[in-house]
Amino acid sequence: MPSVLIVDDLLSIHEMLDAVIQPTGFATAFATDGEKALTRYKAEKFDLVLADIDMKPMDGITLLRQIKLVDPMAVVIIMTAYASTESAIQALKFGAFDYLQKPFRVDELIATLRRGLELRQFQAARAAASPAPASPQAEAADRLVGDSPANRKLVAHIRKLAAARNPVLLQGESGTGKTTVAEILHAAGEAPAAPFIPIDCALGTEADLREGLLGHNGAGGEWVRQAKGGTLLLQNIQSLALPLQIELVSVLRNTAQSFRLICTTTVDLESLVEEGRFHDELFYRVAALPVVLPPLRERTEDIPALIKFFTAHTHNPFFDTSLVEFTDDARAVMAAYHWPGNLTELQQVIAKICSTGDVRVVTSNQFPLRLQELNTWPTLTDYLAGQQQQYFDRVLRACKGDKARAAQVLGVDVAKLG
Repeated sequence: MPSVLIVDDLLSIHEMLDAVIQPTGFATAFATDGEKALTRYKAEKFDLVLADIDMKPMDGITLLRQIKLVDPMAVVIIMTAYASTESAIQALKFGAFDYLQKPFRVDELIATLRRGLELRQFQAARAAASPAPASPQAEAADRLVGDSPANRKLVAHIRKLAAARNPVLLQGESGTGKTTVAEILHAAGEAPAAPFIPIDCALGTEADLREGLLGHNGAGGEWVRQAKGGTLLLQNIQSLALPLQIELVSVLRNTAQSFRLICTTTVDLESLVEEGRFHDELFYRVAALPVVLPPLRERTEDIPALIKFFTAHTHNPFFDTSLVEFTDDARAVMAAYHWPGNLTELQQVIAKICSTGDVRVVTSNQFPLRLQELNTWPTLTDYLAGQQQQYFDRVLRACKGDKARAAQVLGVDVAKLG
């Protein structure tokens, strides 16, 4: 029998909840404060926790955070008596499954408990069926190419999230690989045949998004139904109109446990929340596990490995593109360029050169004009002849005044650039 730990400092609440919950098939247990509840959860590991937010000495938010430290997959539902949902949204920020605002209806309470139990059972079944498979970790390392500190940190983060079911928010500039990360997470957490439904909120009309995401009566539209048992990827979620954001909250409350939700954004959603341009509760529902993808200009030491990866994955009918080599000056120009399109732009540049060219040694003269403008540096001979500062100055100009990037290209301390 599934178990629920009820935490409230009022015994009358215990009696009321026991009377309505037990007949629905849940075993109930009780604690009168957060400290006692935490002790009992550590000893017994309940399926669900239903906790009031206003308790002393340990309130519901603190209890939630402490339980999540003990059991990251814990399903905690918060009860709040406040007229405002501000405290409930704070609970979502720290990983609560959902919240109930007092006074709540019995049918709403039972429906929330059952949805929470579905999630708990799903997590247990997946853990039993595939305990920490190695292949998704290998895929993360294979597809997220590079050995820079920024990329190593990203790969480690993705590996930790592979088994999690909570919503993931991928943040980063266009072209940083957010869809690739979503695909890795999907492959790590679902069966091979599980559906992967990508929806770009920046491309669909408001009518199409309403029909596909919302449906009727908060049950979810066709895209939500298609994602059941798999992953729903909402790309550029910042483009979703505010009225749709508000309605999407209701859909997620009713359906989120049936699929894995991954969202992407190119902007700082939290700042949009502060400006009133993004719904606060939706933010905390989709941003349970935030991941920031670094731009290519912050990991230029990965460019040689990326060149090798992209050339090997480019087709040319006349020769093996994996044999293509880039000269030192070509690599230097690529390291100094600011790559506004990030990995996507780098891949396109390499693909165009390798798939349409007829040479195996690539110089900077074969680059698009926007990169060739950087090819104005003095030669290494000039540098060795004593024109060190001139060399530094011209590299700095090529890097558009970015001293940190110029120092990285040159392999020197930024203080040497003046």
